[in-house]
Amino acid sequence: MKQSLEHALKFKQWKATLEKNGIQFNNIQPLHLIHKPNGELIFALLNIDAQDEQGQKLLPIVLLRGNFVSVLTCFISQETGKKFLLLVKQYRVSNGEISYEHPAGMCDSENDPYKVAIKEVEEETGLMLKKENLVLLNKKMYYTSPGLLDEGGYFFYCEITLPQSEIDQYQDKKTGDLNEHEHIQTCVVPIEDAPKLMTNIPALLNYYLYIQAQQG
Repeated sequence: MKQSLEHALKFKQWKATLEKNGIQFNNIQPLHLIHKPNGELIFALLNIDAQDEQGQKLLPIVLLRGNFVSVLTCFISQETGKKFLLLVKQYRVSNGEISYEHPAGMCDSENDPYKVAIKEVEEETGLMLKKENLVLLNKKMYYTSPGLLDEGGYFFYCEITLPQSEIDQYQDKKTGDLNEHEHIQTCVVPIEDAPKLMTNIPALLNYYLYIQAQQG
């Protein structure tokens, strides 16, 4: 059975966020809903009639995608102290290019971003983390394109010290959910080389938030 808009977590979170900011709704009209094979709502294109506290109308079109997590995963060589990032690379449909990113994923049906972060890192890289391994870098939500998307991100990092031989084992692993057409390959790169590979803005933001945190 396909999940209704009203029962989808992303719809509830989006509506609650706007109401918290004083937005008043007159009408919400679904234009198009897209579901996963299991019936879970994944995208929703909406036409809304809403206004702010001063009575000014909002732009009427919003695309609901939900919140996401991004996890900068830093390996530290036990022998040398050198830092490496564990990235994932895959072709992206929006531009047809290979995108180098941190392990990441959507909070489609889970409120706790820590649980999503742990799950996504394991699914995309095989690395198993615990909540205490994760450090959240942003105290407030950061949005990718609020003129259209509701999508907001939780940006994490973790640092794992391992022998270099174990770090090397995470190079070129094939992962991803083939049922969702994910063809992912892991990539271990020296931390200073990572920004030159990235064209994904959330990935770059996660990197610079981490660097800023390290600098105090």
